[in-house]
Amino acid sequence: MNSIAANSPIPSTLTRPWRLALPALLLLLAWVLFLYRDTGIAMVTIWARSETFTHGFLVPPIVLWLIWRQRHAIAAQQIQPALWILLPVACTALVWLLGDLAAVNAVTQLALVALLVLSVPAVLGLAVTRQIIFPLGFLFFAVPIGEFVMPQLMAWTADFTVFALRLSGVPVYREGLQFVIPSGNWSVVEACSGVRYLIASITVGTLFAYLNYQSTKRRILFVIVSILVPIVANWLRAYMIVMLGHFSGNKLAVGVDHLVYGWVFFGVVIMLMFIIGARWSEPEKMTSVGASGHTQPLQAVTATRVWAIAACFAAVLALPQIALWVMDQSESAKPASLVAPAALAPEWQAVASPVAGGFKPAFQNPSAEINSTYAHEGRPVGLYLGYYRHQNYTRKLVSSNNSLVPSNDPQWAQVASASHEVAIDGKSVVVRSAELRATDLAAQAVNSRLIVWQIYWINGTLTSSDHLAKAYSAFYRLTGRGDDSAVIIVYMPKDAPGGTDTVLASFLTANYPAINRLLLKTRQDK
Repeated sequence: MNSIAANSPIPSTLTRPWRLALPALLLLLAWVLFLYRDTGIAMVTIWARSETFTHGFLVPPIVLWLIWRQRHAIAAQQIQPALWILLPVACTALVWLLGDLAAVNAVTQLALVALLVLSVPAVLGLAVTRQIIFPLGFLFFAVPIGEFVMPQLMAWTADFTVFALRLSGVPVYREGLQFVIPSGNWSVVEACSGVRYLIASITVGTLFAYLNYQSTKRRILFVIVSILVPIVANWLRAYMIVMLGHFSGNKLAVGVDHLVYGWVFFGVVIMLMFIIGARWSEPEKMTSVGASGHTQPLQAVTATRVWAIAACFAAVLALPQIALWVMDQSESAKPASLVAPAALAPEWQAVASPVAGGFKPAFQNPSAEINSTYAHEGRPVGLYLGYYRHQNYTRKLVSSNNSLVPSNDPQWAQVASASHEVAIDGKSVVVRSAELRATDLAAQAVNSRLIVWQIYWINGTLTSSDHLAKAYSAFYRLTGRGDDSAVIIVYMPKDAPGGTDTVLASFLTANYPAINRLLLKTRQDK
């Protein structure tokens, strides 16, 4: 589709169909943006605040430019509004609704862009859409998505850095994403993941491949290269930064310096990638309008058909908004309230002394929460309940901002993770497990390590999966049962007597009925 048509005059027979279709398309696009303006504003807000997705401001102008390059080939196509497009439009609108119910930005924003894209074949037809299929697809790069790969990228970066350091003869002691070498301590945090480099490289690399290559094979190969190069480059960047710090006595490549060095190194690598890729560029094919036009005479496009399909499209778009309004009206606005009981099971009594100096999980903006300690036979266990009601994009149970400890936590660092099966309420349930280490071992000589178990409670249903928690929340709200949810976290020192896993499993088995009653009472009290 990447071709330049000769500047031949546009047939006069196309003038009227385009005059009918363009106003309908523009009004439909405006209607989409108006109805789903909150989603669009959320996208722009992320572009503005996150350096990772600042390129989103450039995507719409690039798309318009790419479409403008194809204007003569587009004008030669027959406009045939497609009524059947309403089916995928309805499915996409439903996906948006489910994403909004679960407060998942990526889902709602992808759905919004998909609705904008689907408006083109709905009003103009498939022939026109085929001419601009790449620009329409490139519009999805405006969606600020991709940070979900950050944990894996961080793990790979730590693996390579430790491997390369040992290969260089530098002794390394590693725990999770933290490692120690003779010259100091290092950790792989979000800024070290390379996700910014990866997203930028894929975006620019895809555009470069489209503009410089004609064969599908070369385009795909270059996009694959634009994925692999920034990942490997980030590994090398991390290794070199640690080595610079090591040999300079931590005077170089620390603080802001290592970010500056990282971007300079990445810029050089990406520039070399494009220079090498340009050696295999293919010239654009010159085609005339007549060569790409239809051999059959154009059929008349009536204003009635164009506006009828646009009106049906607009009506389908409004259905999720109406459903959301109805659900909002039926839900109570009463705030949630949690009070820690003096005892759970009879043998587990509340005690005043907090576990590990008052550790508290980093769950943001809950509707209600408690963080108490319960003991049995001298074995204390910390219990944290974070309750969420009327969840939205700033207050939600499952979020990248909610974690046991953030990467920059001054007191604790997560060094290991696992899962365990526990008998809860007569069923075998999988819970997450994590080991936390005090960042200052001298200051935390006692209870310097914690074992923490975590599970979600979604309207009485237990799961340790983020995805299932989101799905349950959307389902319960869609069926009129609200979105009341909570996180249940239990924790205790690793070196506590009796075996940590055994004590935590016993605590959950014995006390979950009382915890469940407390959460159910909170849900019903609204």
